[in-house]
Amino acid sequence: MLKRLAAGALVCLMLSAVATAAEGEWKSLMDGKSFKGWKISENPESWKIEDGAFVAVGERSHLFYVGEDKPFKNFEFKAKVKTNKNSNGGIYFHTKFQDTGWPKYGFEAQVNNTHHDPKKTGGIYSVKDVMNNSPAKDGEWFDYYIKVDGKHIITKINGEVAADYTEPEDAKPGQDFTRVLDKGTFALQAHDPGSTVWFKDIQVRRLDD
Repeated sequence: MLKRLAAGALVCLMLSAVATAAEGEWKSLMDGKSFKGWKISENPESWKIEDGAFVAVGERSHLFYVGEDKPFKNFEFKAKVKTNKNSNGGIYFHTKFQDTGWPKYGFEAQVNNTHHDPKKTGGIYSVKDVMNNSPAKDGEWFDYYIKVDGKHIITKINGEVAADYTEPEDAKPGQDFTRVLDKGTFALQAHDPGSTVWFKDIQVRRLDD
């Protein structure tokens, strides 16, 4: 009887381990051929798909990930990004869909190597900025990594830490842009007609909440 109980407990532990591994696996958020799982806000003509990448070029617009009902709280996110000269873009997290305007909810991880805005690639916009000198170059694919774990946010560009931010316990949402840790989805930004930004190989891995 004891042997059966022990065997049953071992099976339960193994099943639990498998389930945990499945929850922690990397998942692709794009198929490289369509906008399946994504929803475009204003100016849908600002988005196209080219060689497996989402391409942002045109009037202000945001591409929101809507492929899952469960919001993302703690996670690792990674993508490959490329910019033209003088281009501005962004990767939002802990956000939610809105029809028009700059996303109010969550944070923006900046994409900007040579645009006139001094806040550069890898910074958490107006929270933990990378100023003046970008860690990435125009015309080259670079790796963008974002991790949120509790009150801690880290961004990395090509494996190197760009921004490291721990939210204060007394942080409160801003009136125009919340910029506080919560939960939500991801969004990509088309900033202006003079900017062209590519996003591909977008993946996420959920962490324990």
